[in-house]
Order: sequence, then C-alpha cells, then structure tokens
Amino acid sequence: MESLIDKLFSRTSNLDYVSKKIKEISKEEEVVKIFNAINTFSSLSEVRFVGGCIRKVINKEEIDDIDLATNLTPTQACEALNKNNIKYYETGIEHGTITAVINDKSFEITTLRKDLITDGRHAEVEFSDDWKEDASRRDFSINAIYSDQEGNLFDPFNGRKDILEGNINFIGSVEKRIKEDYLRIVRYIRFFLNYSKKKHDPKTLKNIKINLDGISNLSSERLLNELKKILKSNGFKNVSRDKESLELLSLIFPQLIRINSFEKLNSISEEIYQKSDFIFLLSVMIINETDNVDYFLYKFNLSKKDQKRIKILDNFYKDKITKNTFKEKNLIKILYFQGRQAILDILNYKIITTKKIDPNLIELKRQFENKDLPTFPIDTKNLMQEYDLVEGKTLGKKLKQLEEFWVNNNFQISKEQVDVIIKA
Repeated sequence: MESLIDKLFSRTSNLDYVSKKIKEISKEEEVVKIFNAINTFSSLSEVRFVGGCIRKVINKEEIDDIDLATNLTPTQACEALNKNNIKYYETGIEHGTITAVINDKSFEITTLRKDLITDGRHAEVEFSDDWKEDASRRDFSINAIYSDQEGNLFDPFNGRKDILEGNINFIGSVEKRIKEDYLRIVRYIRFFLNYSKKKHDPKTLKNIKINLDGISNLSSERLLNELKKILKSNGFKNVSRDKESLELLSLIFPQLIRINSFEKLNSISEEIYQKSDFIFLLSVMIINETDNVDYFLYKFNLSKKDQKRIKILDNFYKDKITKNTFKEKNLIKILYFQGRQAILDILNYKIITTKKIDPNLIELKRQFENKDLPTFPIDTKNLMQEYDLVEGKTLGKKLKQLEEFWVNNNFQISKEQVDVIIKA
C-alpha cells in the first residue's frame, strides 16, 4: 500500500505529454497483460514503469525497452505471471529480476530492493516493499522515476526536473554511490553526454577521478556492455567537445586511440555512422596499424565472430595500400573469401575515415551491397568421376589449385584449363 507521504508529496498527476505517452504505452497488449497479472495478484501488489523508459519519455526519446518494478517478491512475481500464462525467465532472480516475454517482447521486472553489502562490483540485496527505499539505492535522480499506467509519477529525487534542466545528479553521496559500484563512473559519462546542459560539477569530477582505480575491479563484460551503450547513444559524438568526458573515457578505455573519429563527418559518413553497429564503430576507434587491436581483444571478452570481424579489417589496413587495393578485381576476392560483411566493413571504414567524399568508394559500396557471391563452378563428384580421382590429399590439392586459378583468373575457368591443372 502506498504511504500517505508517497501520495501527497512524491506523486505528480500529469496532464502533459509525459502522462499521455505513458498512457499510450500502457495500452499495448503486452503491457496490459503484465500490469493486470501483477496488480490483481493481491490487494497490495503493484507494478510500475521505472528507469530508462520514463527518462526517455520525459526527454521525448524513442522507447526501445521497458523496465518494471514491483513490490512482489520474485517468487510471487513468477506466480503471478504463471497464473496468467505469461512466459518468463529467471534472468537474475537472485537479485530480484525476472524477464517476462510476450509476443517476442521482453520486459525486465525487478522486485524493490535495498542494499545490504556492496563491494564496488556486486551488491548483496534484500527485497523490500518500500518504493522510496528502492529509489534511494539507484545511481542518479534521472533513473529513480516511477510511473503507474495513468502517468502519475513517483519522483522522490526530482529526476524529472533534472532531466528537463540537464542536471546529472547522483542520489546521496557521490563517493558512496561510486564505491558501491564503480561502473557508475562510466554510466555518469554516458548520461552526461546525452542529457547534460551544464558543466561538470567540480566535486563530482573530483570524486570520480579519486575512484578511477576502482574500474579495474569490474569485469570486462560489464565494461564492454556500458561502452556499447555509450557508442550507440545519441550523445557520443559530443565527446570531442567535452574534454572532461573525453579524458575520463580515454583513461578507462586507453585502446580507443581514435575516439575522435566521428566528429565533423560529411553527409555520407554521417549516414554510415548512424547505421553502423557497435563492432564497426569500435573497430574504427581501435585500428591504427599497430598491435592496439590485439591488446583490446586480449583485454575484452568479445565473441569469436566479432573478434574475427575486427581482425579482418585490422589486417586489411595493416597491409600497404596501393592504387590497386580498392579495385573491384581485388575487392571481389575478399568478398569470396571473407564474405559480404567484411567487404562492406572495409569500404565503410575507408569512407568514414576519409574527410572528402569519394564518388568511386561510394559506387563500389553500392555495387558490393548487391553483388552476388561468386560460386566455385567445379563439382567435386563429377571431377572425381571424370578424372578417376579418389578422396584424399591428391584430390584436395587439385581442388585448391583449381580454386586458386579460378579466383586469380577473375573467377573464370574453362574445361581446357581444368584439364591442364588436373593432369599436371
């Protein structure tokens, strides 16, 4: 049950765009099902929107995910979803979080909590039914805003005001908040780049710099995930104009040697930047013809697929670039051996790191976006029958010779040429 103070002092009944937008979201089929499941579980049960989705509504941003908070325990929340045939996963149930899935849409539902023990990386929590207590453990005022389906905000730390005025305020003691979880330093940078309309508070900066060593306590996975959010945020391009944030990011991620690569982009490069994924943007910042890429991949735990993608691009630009490097004949070989993603990465990298617009590069990119992947025309079974070959080293060697000839001959090979190679 909401306390009297909650009702009288912390709730704001909104008739503006915020409440209208929240009401729109609340009408979505999946949201209706979750709210009904939890709100009808008992006379005291309640679920509210929280955090990023509310922050984005207030700032008129696109809502890409919805997080929810509830006063039910995780076990009760699971029971409520079960009763209503809603599928869920216990993604972080020890910390109070389950993920409901309806129509392929995911919703994180977290039980109200209070911290018992924190060590800078993880927190031992106790579940609560106190909304103010839950808000008090959050990092920034702009992330401690809750709303019901009608758009009534519970905003105990004036987060909405801070969003509108562009203030990035820690809740409570800055030093204490940082020492609870050093990732909050990186989160501060992200929120400052995206929402701040003011200069950095000197006391906040001092506390951050004093505690920078704590970053080394964090897992590479958590750091990489936060870096991904920064790179894909709208505010990242502002980093070169904010020397404090730039300095902090360079200290935390020293391998981002070319962190300023995305300032003053031309119209073509800007379009590529907006459409690019995290791995490509990361590649642009860490490739510099040294072993910097290898060091980054050693330090951070990327998937083998992503590592391979970055290394293809790195190795290409470590080779000497000549007048033939970007000829179609050379690039089509890369398309065949490395795939379409590799060739588009190579062309996008060249375009985005070249200040002037190069029509030839743009035309090459257009061609390779739609060019069919060459198909090796030799059928192994037919080859074995015609030339009386059996499986083994000899067959493998001949196939490799045929493929090399075919590739180097502009993907052309005649029956006579096959005959010469096989009989050699």
